[in-house]
Amino acid sequence: HVQLVESGGDSVQAGGSLTLSCVVSGARKSRYCVGWFRQAPGKEREGVAAIFTVGTRTYYSDSVKGRFVIFQDNVKNTVRLQMYRLETNDTAKYYCAADFGSNGYCYIDLSTQYTAWGQGTQVTVS
Repeated sequence: HVQLVESGGDSVQAGGSLTLSCVVSGARKSRYCVGWFRQAPGKEREGVAAIFTVGTRTYYSDSVKGRFVIFQDNVKNTVRLQMYRLETNDTAKYYCAADFGSNGYCYIDLSTQYTAWGQGTQVTVS
C-alpha cells in the first residue's frame, strides 16, 4: 500500500519562500520518479518539477525554473520542493506523485504516468 503525504503548504507573501515535503511510504522500489504538480481552482493541473530518486536528473517547468528546486533529502523517502521568489500565480494546491515505472527519466508534462498521488497541500501567495 503506497502512500504519499505532502506537507509544508502555507500562506506567504509574494517574494517569500516555502518548502514542501513529500514522504513516500510503501514503495517497493528505491528508484522512481517523484513529481510535484499544482492545480488552482478552475485551471488544469500543471506539472512543475520532478526528480528521479537517483538524484542526478531533475526537471522543471518553464514557469518555475530558476525559482524552485527539487531534491531528495538525506531521508531517502522524502522529496522536497524549495520555492523561492514566490509569485501570486504560484497559488495552488500542490500534489506530489510517484511514477514507479520509470527507468531513469521523468515526465512532468504527462501526469498519467504517475500512479500514486498525495492529497495535496495548499500554497497561497498574496
